[in-house]
Amino acid sequence: MTDTSPKNAPLQLLVLDGDGIGPEISAATRRVLDEASQLFGFALNYEHAEIGFAALGTVGSTFPESVFEAARRADGVILGPVSHNDYPPAEKGGLNPSGQLRKRLDLYANIRPARSREGFEPRCGKPLDLVVVRENTEGFYSDRSMHLGPGEMMPTPDLALSFRKVTRQASLRIAESAFALARQRRRKVTAVHKANVLRISDGLFLECVRSVAERYPDVAYEEKIIDAMAALLVRDAGVFDVIVTTNMFGDILSDQASEISGSLGLAASLNAGQDHAVAQAQHGSAPDIAGRDLANPCSLIGSAAMLLNWLGERRQDPALLRAGQAIEAALDRTIRLPEQRTRDLGGTLGTRAFTERVVAVLREVATAA
Repeated sequence: MTDTSPKNAPLQLLVLDGDGIGPEISAATRRVLDEASQLFGFALNYEHAEIGFAALGTVGSTFPESVFEAARRADGVILGPVSHNDYPPAEKGGLNPSGQLRKRLDLYANIRPARSREGFEPRCGKPLDLVVVRENTEGFYSDRSMHLGPGEMMPTPDLALSFRKVTRQASLRIAESAFALARQRRRKVTAVHKANVLRISDGLFLECVRSVAERYPDVAYEEKIIDAMAALLVRDAGVFDVIVTTNMFGDILSDQASEISGSLGLAASLNAGQDHAVAQAQHGSAPDIAGRDLANPCSLIGSAAMLLNWLGERRQDPALLRAGQAIEAALDRTIRLPEQRTRDLGGTLGTRAFTERVVAVLREVATAA
């Protein structure tokens, strides 16, 4: 579906800082986006709303209904990391903002690229450039498996049960997303599954992916069992292009691929549906370093660049596309030199100094374009 908004209409972005280092890396991301809007000539407006522990303390919920309505109205959302493992039970207000947005906005595709970068030797010795296309709304994640209730239960103190949901609709559309993306890349899709054990649920998933593959004869197609795939990524992740899989398998493989490529701290991530998209860092909230100017904002900045690309394609707006590509290039150029990195990447810069360096390099990229 193509966005019919005028190309020059201001982007309306909702910013949700989240917990831990969330406010710091959200501020860094806004700083880079503001500079990009000036350099590439597009208007940008922000709305801010509290989630997580900040909202729990003021309104009694980590994800107030007003935040969902704001997200539904916005052109896109910048979501900082959240400490949802530390939240109280849902009945006491402890909702996972990420899960709520993915489920209620129907953000069925989690797009997670992993690629080699100059200055970072791939951890397994071979370069890679792949994208994990992960189904985002069902699977083993219990908060997305039921209309009402958590999808997990304990009939007795010694017995815990969890439901997995796989539907034809979700499997078909995530497969369609993967093959469409592969046509823009190296024209290869790898479906990852465990149908040798999960014969019914992953059997349905594979049936759907195979049916979509028949409509893309120009895209090479293969299938790998999840445990073999984890080993093959370590052996040579460079042979893979687009990987499509169910929710939990995609979560695990994308983190593995990102770490192989250099660092989870560099891993961008976009949650996208038909009408909405959320940029979200692939890492957690790291409360142990919060407020100390130590956080690496690369992941959220890169995710925001993906959001600009998504919006640029929908609006057919070259300015947004150029801005997204320039931000990605600026990140690459900044981190290729050790002295320009944050401490987790072997450098010495704090969050604010690193962000200003990215902004300076972004200006250089825009001038050279």
